[in-house]
Amino acid sequence: MAQINSCIKWTFTVFNVFFAIFGAIVILIPLLSQVYIRDDMEGRTTGLVVLYVVGAVTLVIAVLGAYGAHRENKVCLILFLVCMVIGTLMMLRIGIVAAFFRPKLTEIMSDKFKELLPLDTATEEVKNMADAMQSQLHCCGLFSYSDWENNVPDSCVCSSMEVEEGMCQSLTYLSLYPRKQIYSKPCFPILMRFILVVADIMTGLVFSLATLALLGMILSSIMIHQLRHPARTTVLMVPSIFTTGPPKYQELQNPPVY
Repeated sequence: MAQINSCIKWTFTVFNVFFAIFGAIVILIPLLSQVYIRDDMEGRTTGLVVLYVVGAVTLVIAVLGAYGAHRENKVCLILFLVCMVIGTLMMLRIGIVAAFFRPKLTEIMSDKFKELLPLDTATEEVKNMADAMQSQLHCCGLFSYSDWENNVPDSCVCSSMEVEEGMCQSLTYLSLYPRKQIYSKPCFPILMRFILVVADIMTGLVFSLATLALLGMILSSIMIHQLRHPARTTVLMVPSIFTTGPPKYQELQNPPVY
């Protein structure tokens, strides 16, 4: 005999379906980034692994909760509840810290990039990274082309079409002729827009997971309570004043005499 309310069971099942879809989306994000971004992924390995782990754990927990509700298995539901409590606390902690540092992220990244200047005397790894960024984002220097001092690389040079589109500026050295057309925009503002978008997406994912975990914690607690205290058939004792019984008196009639 079913001990869990059918409405709660179906609500919990739908919740776990959405929970599983959310986990699949978390797995899909790094997968698509690896498919469509074919440049060097070495510096992004840690972030991709974290997303894969979070997505896989989310899927496993969703399956555990759905199985526990379908079979009315108290052990599975208790494990699910423990995972939801831990997940809620972890996601809230990460989300609050991320939201706190969000306004300071530009300043922090600016200080980190300023440590790499000047670019012409930086390491070969930094130069290669800067060249790749300038070629892809169509910019020159981190904060200005002067970050390269007097050694502006070819990755800053505009094409003739870009010159016509007004994306460039003239650069003239004291002993250089003709003029060199380089990108007018620095790379740091463009790069920060991408970083802030990614940070906002990650923060939204974290708070969404926290909300789902909190909802799962509430539903699983209700079902565990119903399994521990199953509904019992309640017998209503009807007072005697509402019961039908013999009348308090009977009308007596004398039989007719013939």
